[in-house]
Parts: sequence; C-alpha cells; structure tokens
Amino acid sequence: MTAKPQQSGSNQRFWHDTDVPFIEARFVREGRDIRSDKHTHDTFSIGAILGGASACHMRRAKHELSTGTVIFINPEDVHDCHPLVERGWAFQMLYVDTGWLLDVQAQNDADANGKFAAYDPVLSQDPVIFAQLTRLGRILADHDIPALGKEEAATAFFSLLAERTGRGKTRLYAMGQGGVGRIAGMQGEKHEGGKGVLRAAEYIRAHCEQPLRLNGISEQAGMTPSALVRAFGQQYGITPHAYLMNCRIQRARHALKRGERIVDVALACGFADQAHFQRIFKRQMTATPRQYAHVMRA
Repeated sequence: MTAKPQQSGSNQRFWHDTDVPFIEARFVREGRDIRSDKHTHDTFSIGAILGGASACHMRRAKHELSTGTVIFINPEDVHDCHPLVERGWAFQMLYVDTGWLLDVQAQNDADANGKFAAYDPVLSQDPVIFAQLTRLGRILADHDIPALGKEEAATAFFSLLAERTGRGKTRLYAMGQGGVGRIAGMQGEKHEGGKGVLRAAEYIRAHCEQPLRLNGISEQAGMTPSALVRAFGQQYGITPHAYLMNCRIQRARHALKRGERIVDVALACGFADQAHFQRIFKRQMTATPRQYAHVMRA
C-alpha cells in the first residue's frame, strides 16, 4: 500500500491509496466551518451523515440532512453544502471513479445499454445502506487491510447499492474519455438550448486551461451570449464561468495526485497565479492545494 489516511486539518482527513485508484475518501469529525460554494465533481460521490445536521442545495431544491442520512451526488450535479447547527456536522464522503462504477453496475445488470445509471433521489434513509457505507469507510481507512480487501469491500457495497436502489430506471450519463457528460434526452434537453448548452459544457471541459471568453463559448453552442448564460443556468444551476472554474479545479486535483508542483498546476490549469488557484481550490474542496497534495502523495 502506498498511501494512508492523514490529517489535512484538526477535524478532517483524506484517504487515498494508489493501489486502489478508483476511490477516495474524506472524513470530517466536526464540520462547523465546513461549507462549500456551488460546484460539481467528475466522480460519483456518496456521503453518510455521522452526526449533526446540514443542508445541501442540489437539483433545484434544498435538502436537509441529519444523522443516518445517505446523500447521492451524481457526476456534474451542481451542489453546495453547509452545517445547520452551531456544533456543525460529522460526515464521511466517498468519491468514486465512474468508469469503475459503471463496470460494477454492468455486472449487476443495472443498465444493459452500457450507460452510467445515475442515482435518484438525492437522499436515502435506508439503514442498511448507511451501515454498509460507513463500514466501507472504516475498511478503506484501515492500514492493516490490503488493497485486495478494499477492492472487495467496495465492489460488495456498490453491488448492494445497485440492488437496493434499482438502477434500471434512472437518468443516464454518457461515459467518455476525459470525464462524464450529460446526454441528449436528459433533463437539460427540456430547457432552452439544451443541445447547445451540452456543446458549450463539452467545449469548456476540453479547453478549461485556456482563457476562454463568452463569445467563443457561445459560438460553439450556436447561441447568443445572453441565451447561453440563461440556458446554462437553467441546466446546470451555475454560470459558464463558474463551470469553467470547476473544470479547472477538477483538472488541478488530478495533477496534484500525480505529484506535480502546486505552482506549476496553477499555471497549467489556467489560474492567474498560485494565490488565485488556492482561493478557488479551497472554496470548492474545503482544503488547500497543499493539504490535498500532501495526502495524495503520501
């Protein structure tokens, strides 16, 4: 094993193991100050609320989470989270590579068309899912369990999840090189310029390290700038600029995991300087690039 759980602050720690590259974990013991701006992940994220209470804005609604709640955050789901009570909240989050998870879903006949079956609704109060999810977190963080044991536990849990949530009747995501994107026929298609917005988002992801301009993105979408901003907000809940910042942070996260220097990552991902990079990274990841890199390289 080449990595182990480490502190990134007094109340939270990250876990990552290069021998189990398809999953990361984050554990927060007391999250009074843990709150995030609107952002997305290019992974599937699943969390268990271990104590306290919090609120999450996602899919055009506010969701309140309490102890025993499990939250599902699909790739590209715009969301933010913050505590609801003064004492904060305790939670465990897993970030799972969608390519790996798609294979697990296929093995469980979740979707015969080979598409990633997204999880819906947002929250679950299923005590079995909660218990097995927190068990998986303990296994991942256990220094004495080898990579094989962690892989087996992860496979068993997500097979159980497919069984208990019925993945056959859900929204679909198209798997592609470089990330996960929404496909035609999904919710975004119901809004103004659905296909154009998809083209805009794909263009932003492919060129996020460049100094993109709204006119250029609009041309790719085949829409006027004002129409794009309106339709993009309808579909994703954030502006094209916020989406661009999110894509840069996701690219930076992968670069930090590879061991690249923070200053080089900041410039390569299109940030004006290291200070700008650090501010945006911390707002989305609630940890500094140095904290994240330290854990990922351990």
